[in-house]
Amino acid sequence: MRANYKNTRLRIDYTTIYLERFFRNLLLGEKWDLRNRFLHINATDEWKVQPNLAYATSTQQEEDKHGTSAGQVQDKLQTDDANIKRLVLVIGNQELSVKNMMDASELKGRDNFLNLYLKPAIREGYVRLLYPNSPRHPRQKYLLTMKGLALYNQLKKEKQNLL
Repeated sequence: MRANYKNTRLRIDYTTIYLERFFRNLLLGEKWDLRNRFLHINATDEWKVQPNLAYATSTQQEEDKHGTSAGQVQDKLQTDDANIKRLVLVIGNQELSVKNMMDASELKGRDNFLNLYLKPAIREGYVRLLYPNSPRHPRQKYLLTMKGLALYNQLKKEKQNLL
């Protein structure tokens, strides 16, 4: 692994960036491209900056809405979408079907629920499918990702502090 490889003659030093990006993909739902061609010692410039990440150049030019300075990464657990927060609180530590989630949140319109609650939560990495390779599985359920569980715990703690 590159984290353990050093060759001073070739000016190659230890780096943990590959491991960090792997774990950021896994835990935070980021989309770092980890194809083999980018993991070589002389990686291409394309690999160094990817525009769809928290390191995007648009956020480096001005302070973001959370008040972090240009060089910092935004808090990936925060969301301003009240629908996602509501859905995360409904799911909690359970595995629920669409019907169960709609009943628990007292919503009636399936299309609106899918478009305003479930799809954005899945797209932002807070919710995942129990059977991801078969989206139309007859016993399909939805559960929180690690990112979703972290948001759930944070929202639960905030709720308890208000009481």
